[in-house]
Amino acid sequence: MTSTTEQFADLSATTLLRFATAGSVDDGKSTLVGRLLHDSKSILTDTLEAVEAVSAQRGQDTPDLALLTDGLRAEREQGITIDVAYRYFATARRRFILADTPGHVQYTRNMVTGASTADLAVVLVDARNGVIEQTRRHAAVAALLRVPHVVLAVNKMDLVGYEEKVFAAIAEEFTAYASDLGVPEITAIPISALAGDNVVEPSAHMDWYGGPTVLEHLETVPVSHDLTACPARFPVQYVIRPQTAENPDYRGYAGQIASGVLRVGEAVTVLPSGRTSVIEGIDALGESVDIAWAPQSVTVRLKDDIDISRGDLIAPSANSPATTQDVEATVCHVADQPLAVGARVLIKHTTRTVKAIVKEIPSRLTLDDLSQHPNPGQLVANDIGRVVVRTAEPLALDSYADSRRTGSFLLIDPADGTTLAAGMVGESFASKAETTVQADEEGWDF
Repeated sequence: MTSTTEQFADLSATTLLRFATAGSVDDGKSTLVGRLLHDSKSILTDTLEAVEAVSAQRGQDTPDLALLTDGLRAEREQGITIDVAYRYFATARRRFILADTPGHVQYTRNMVTGASTADLAVVLVDARNGVIEQTRRHAAVAALLRVPHVVLAVNKMDLVGYEEKVFAAIAEEFTAYASDLGVPEITAIPISALAGDNVVEPSAHMDWYGGPTVLEHLETVPVSHDLTACPARFPVQYVIRPQTAENPDYRGYAGQIASGVLRVGEAVTVLPSGRTSVIEGIDALGESVDIAWAPQSVTVRLKDDIDISRGDLIAPSANSPATTQDVEATVCHVADQPLAVGARVLIKHTTRTVKAIVKEIPSRLTLDDLSQHPNPGQLVANDIGRVVVRTAEPLALDSYADSRRTGSFLLIDPADGTTLAAGMVGESFASKAETTVQADEEGWDF
């Protein structure tokens, strides 16, 4: 029988790394991913044969490794990445979930998707072009999403003669910029994805570089997935009330534990109502257990009959989040239509969706110098800015710095369901602006 202590040890001793790639168009992201998969022998034979066949049809002498991730027809025709491509592979030292995200400005929204759960981001730079605006945008998104590790991969070193001074200048500029954004760890690696230099095997052309290859760094970077160290948060997804002869009085609340640990006998508070009770039982995989932890999916039974529905949050009474109708956050605007002051939106937080109105947009981030443009009035596609949102009903929010899951939300167009922006609650690299909430003139003043 495995003890609870041993179970927690197994949970925290993870060998999984989630990472995302980002970079401007033609910086070589898909080629890097293809090279990484190819040289680490993580490609099935039939897949490689298919890539070789397509490459030969195009008149290429060697396999186009970018085809391993660019699976959409439009991606192959245009030679760009459009959608997020997830790849799963493993080495003897670690398992990986890789999100190959688009580099085109138009698809920056997909970079937000891919990096939102990443432990590490690989930002590619073309050695010939250096740090450009899109590079800064990707660094800003990584910082905003609190990605703890960033790798600067200076690609196409073969096209600049493998010159150390070229790499050093780019690494210095990017490191200074990302550090100002608050990125905690930055590792710069000179590579050639096409030739394979410093991707999986060390380069024979850059003896001046003594650091790790990309794969070596991915295998050894320290990563913690111990969600049990955070306060318990249990968003309710579904109420189970069978009312059968076998279970006439059964009432359970099903969902996935977002963080922390739930225990039978623990005093809990249901938010936003504020009603309190005690956990009477926890059911997991058809069996009753005394303890459950993130990210398990379970059904929780409470001692008292409380009006609970989808969207409510169950949390320990000793450490429950505050509820608010005034949300101050940094958002990355991902829709084509602008987000303006006064816009009526839906805000989706965990399993809860409520009406809201954008009361103020205090500032927009200027990527060149990281200054704040005050009161822009609206945010357009790919803008990063501060917003103040007033919700129709209270939300139980944590700071994004404390919890990615319960500190994030989406703003949605109520007319057609389009995602407008991804938001992170609380402080970020952007300075907190003084806000003044204006009254709404058309009845959405909650």
